[in-house]
Amino acid sequence: MSKNETPGTIEVATLGGGCFWCIEAALKQLEGIKSAVSGYAGGHLDHPDYAAICGGATGHAEVVRFEFDPGQIDYRTLLLAFFTAHDPTTPDRQGNDVGEQYRSVIFTHSAQQANVARGLIEELAAQGIWPDPIVTQVLPATRFWPAETYHQDYFLNNSHQPYCAMVVAPKIAKLRKSFADRIKKG
Repeated sequence: MSKNETPGTIEVATLGGGCFWCIEAALKQLEGIKSAVSGYAGGHLDHPDYAAICGGATGHAEVVRFEFDPGQIDYRTLLLAFFTAHDPTTPDRQGNDVGEQYRSVIFTHSAQQANVARGLIEELAAQGIWPDPIVTQVLPATRFWPAETYHQDYFLNNSHQPYCAMVVAPKIAKLRKSFADRIKKG
């Protein structure tokens, strides 16, 4: 725990890394994640819905708003997991999902979060983990709009669906392997 974290305090992280079903399912299995809500952020339309977002003209990204306990998982570790769960080098796409709504973005809720995010991106870029440059945007948090009810816990409720089996499940497995010591017990 860092000197700026207080035990029992809940912080918020808003992350977009392609389809929110993937990011939600992968990261919510980490210890310290108290809630995960899929939604939309970063656009100019009030009360957006999935159809408007998919139309590509609202400027929103599919994101997940996580509430987390920094005494159990610090923001940097959460971001490391985020970078493990998606490809931060593809502008406006993740795999076959293409469009501005699928961009890699970190919406920060404080100057400290922005500094951590930018610093981690610099570290990862220097390590040369990916052959292409990291294109993840780091932006101040904007209004968050929860997605429709059927998008919440989508993988949990639809794991048999082909997209979940072929796209979401491998991301969950990758995160479980890379963060085995950070996965919730039970």
